[in-house]
Amino acid sequence: MDIKAIFFDLGGVILRTEDKTPRAKLASEFGMSYEEMDRFVFECKSSGQASIGKITAEEHWLDVTHRLNRPERDMPHIRDTFFGGDLVDHNIIDLLRLLRKTHKTGLISNAWNDLRNWLAANQIEDAFDHLTISAEVGFAKPDARIYQFALDHLGVKPAEAVFVDDVEKNITGCEAVGMHGILFRSASQTIGDIKQLLES
Repeated sequence: MDIKAIFFDLGGVILRTEDKTPRAKLASEFGMSYEEMDRFVFECKSSGQASIGKITAEEHWLDVTHRLNRPERDMPHIRDTFFGGDLVDHNIIDLLRLLRKTHKTGLISNAWNDLRNWLAANQIEDAFDHLTISAEVGFAKPDARIYQFALDHLGVKPAEAVFVDDVEKNITGCEAVGMHGILFRSASQTIGDIKQLLES
């Protein structure tokens, strides 16, 4: 199989909440469960707007802070605590850096406008030839346009590309445009699936 490009999602794949304690403590502070706090931040109007660049990440977090009935000065604490247990999987980053020697690599992420700076600050942007960030392009997975945008910028056909994501509907979306999809369940499973696909 002539695979020329490998695309990865970020949240839930490369960046995962490995320690749930900080977010759980924040949730408890506001009388919520972990899952309720997760939905409060990610499944709200301002998050959706930030994901397609209608508002900034900071404006979204200010909205979260206001809905929690806290003063704006508390926003950095709320944001930083919410993400306090998130860790980058450097095994996947190492794989991407290795793959980049023989293939094109890309990111396709439903993310807010601060992602590019976050990648640079964490010194992992070099693992990718191109970054497709929903807040920058104005549409989000599983919209077919975001996959096509990423493909066009790496100059590859859908059948020449693999996409890894932890959300089933996003895999269905990439496969609908003709890409090969790998549903992330664990780092070891994903790395094995990629190697198997490239060797087939």
